[in-house]
Amino acid sequence: MKKYLILYRPFLVFLAKFFLTYLILSLVYQGFLSRFDENSVDSITQFVAKNTKQLLTTFQVDFKIQEMPNESFVMFLYNQRAVARMIEGCNAISVIILFVSFVVAFSGKLKPTLLFVSGGSIFIYTLNVVRIALLCSALYWFPEQKDLLHDIVFPLFIYGVIFTLWVIWVNKFSLYAK
Repeated sequence: MKKYLILYRPFLVFLAKFFLTYLILSLVYQGFLSRFDENSVDSITQFVAKNTKQLLTTFQVDFKIQEMPNESFVMFLYNQRAVARMIEGCNAISVIILFVSFVVAFSGKLKPTLLFVSGGSIFIYTLNVVRIALLCSALYWFPEQKDLLHDIVFPLFIYGVIFTLWVIWVNKFSLYAK
């Protein structure tokens, strides 16, 4: 047994660091969410919705956000037409937690790890706002493609970028980089 623990030590350390980081960050986030009523929208989701509105109105799009009383979502209105509802799961925090957990699991030196985690998290957040804005625009112009756009195209977009960031991290900055 000891032979296998030694042989698979790097993999076991990776798993332990990943799951421990994921667990801690998820518990902190769940603690944050528990401060909000289940029939209200948390402040991070509200902030993402406001950033999406700021982005689209920069391009002179008639875009409004509407918080619904006693509901846990924000309604997006594009040219006075409701095109989407944004819930907590759309704010990218869970994806950022996944991203950070992977980077920490393959951690390198402290400073590059902290810089990559910070920069990557900001990049993912910004990309998510762009993703939501593009999705709202696409849903306005192509409402019949809702399932394809929401369930396939845009998740592939965000997860593809995160995967690319992981590859860059492992190959350029982690302890395993050459």
